[in-house]
Amino acid sequence: MKTRVRDLRAERNMTQQQLADMVGVSSRTIISIEKGQYSPSLMLAYRMAKVFGVSVEELCCLEENLRMEDGE
Repeated sequence: MKTRVRDLRAERNMTQQQLADMVGVSSRTIISIEKGQYSPSLMLAYRMAKVFGVSVEELCCLEENLRMEDGE
């Protein structure tokens, strides 16, 4: 799943560890999400979206991911 976590985190000059601490996961989890190797649970996506002040849909690039699933 494509997310905007890396971009949103960088815009706020936040480290992976800082974000991890704020949402209650390990920095390895944040790294995996940013690399697209791990899709966050709904609750984790919600916590990250809240930190960044965006919607879950925006954080998770919902429209783009749906287009990829549909083969567009």
